[in-house]
Amino acid sequence: MASDDRLIFHLSDIHFGLENNRALDWVKQEIAETRPDAVAITGDLTMRARHREFEAATHWINSLDAPVTVEVGNHDMPYFNPIERFFTPYKRFRGMEGKVERELDLGNLHIVPLKTAVRAQPRFNWSKGWVTEAALRKCLDAIDTLPEGAQALVTVHHPLREVGTQGTALTRHGDKALRGLAKRPVAAVLSGHVHDAFDILENTVGGPVRMIGAGTLSKRTRSTPPSFNEIRWQGGELNVRVRNLEDVRTRDMQIDDVPEDAKPPRQPGEPVAPVRQVPRVDPPVH
Repeated sequence: MASDDRLIFHLSDIHFGLENNRALDWVKQEIAETRPDAVAITGDLTMRARHREFEAATHWINSLDAPVTVEVGNHDMPYFNPIERFFTPYKRFRGMEGKVERELDLGNLHIVPLKTAVRAQPRFNWSKGWVTEAALRKCLDAIDTLPEGAQALVTVHHPLREVGTQGTALTRHGDKALRGLAKRPVAAVLSGHVHDAFDILENTVGGPVRMIGAGTLSKRTRSTPPSFNEIRWQGGELNVRVRNLEDVRTRDMQIDDVPEDAKPPRQPGEPVAPVRQVPRVDPPVH
């Protein structure tokens, strides 16, 4: 009988336009040599959704020798073309459209997408996450149709967890999504956006949900070196190892909580914190 063990590479926030080519070459070689069962990329493929950035992202992603699923990040929505943003926001994904929000069947483990990046929302900062009723229902319906005994890995761009601030600093309706996911066979929620890895068990009224965040493969590091998550599904359990270019231990690569503002430094050369120490306040926007 075939083994139910699976290996997933969880990448995020590649940010072509400010990509780290050394990191990308390393990850591509690791994929070629290790041959994971799937690669999940949780958004922010580009820096400003420019055509040349999408061309570079498409070329790199299509060259990976593994099944790939891609989430849309807030940086991947058109910045400078409002007509395209509102009417054809996925147009620039055309070279990899089959991979966008793609469900992957890995036997007893399924990767199921949940969209959190939207073209517009009723607040000033559109970079924040928003779970629409339609997106949540599509995700939950997909989980509900899984074979008996199967588990889901849900892929999002923005972390779903709120941080207790008066305003919703992260994903609007993320708490509702977590409550719905807690009632279903969800092994974990995979996300990006904050540019540091984490592994948090979030308690909800529906039960606990494991949240796993990946770091960045760009030059926009926050408090840890460029990295990705190596996730192993063995005996019905997930084990996460953070792989990075500086050989920092996994535990030291993982931040203890999601930052309230959930943003990395904005400009090259701006200060970042030492490993495991998230800056209290991000540098200002210039």
